[in-house]
Amino acid sequence: MDPTSERRAQDPTPYQLAQRSGQEALRRTLLDAASRLLVAEGPGALTMRRVAGAVGCSTTVLYTMFGGKEGLADALYREGFERLRRRLEAVADDDPLARLGALAHAYRANALAERAYYGVMFQQAIPGFRPSAASLTAAGASLEVLARGVRAAMDAGALRAGDPQPVAEVLWAAVHGVVSLELAGHFPGPEAAADRFQTLSSAAIVPFLPDHPTHRGTPPTPRRR
Repeated sequence: MDPTSERRAQDPTPYQLAQRSGQEALRRTLLDAASRLLVAEGPGALTMRRVAGAVGCSTTVLYTMFGGKEGLADALYREGFERLRRRLEAVADDDPLARLGALAHAYRANALAERAYYGVMFQQAIPGFRPSAASLTAAGASLEVLARGVRAAMDAGALRAGDPQPVAEVLWAAVHGVVSLELAGHFPGPEAAADRFQTLSSAAIVPFLPDHPTHRGTPPTPRRR
């Protein structure tokens, strides 16, 4: 065996590297390996044996940490929303409307960077999977970041006063919809996707501005013939 091959044979596995960094790093390494398998080969590849093989550990490690395939799927779902929440919470802007725009861009950036997790979170990438109550709570925490941003904009007078939750849900729906279309390849290219995103995310907030002529939820008065 030549020296290069010998060194390569002794290189630590991803499992060994993560193990040195602690339990949380190990958990992320296992979940990232599972998410890559899911994207590359589909849900059939999401087995404890395949994930263990991808990181160089025994299946016992996976069963100990996640309990089984359902627990692994639930951990993928929860991790996806935790990453989204952290990215949204990192947004900082003194202008409340600018912060809402930055939150929208952070949502898109997270979806593009974490496509595998996004698939588990929103696109039923694992057939039959149903998230646990704890994971649904974690999912709600990411939307709460947006709701707090809406509340801050209302308190500053940048948005019409009211309940921030439905406004946050409308803004989320708009951003989520255009991002999902982008991920599915329905726009001709990255520039077009960015343009459609900017147009829709900007338009979605207009009905909630203080000087908008119609109140939210009030249908326009039909013209008489």
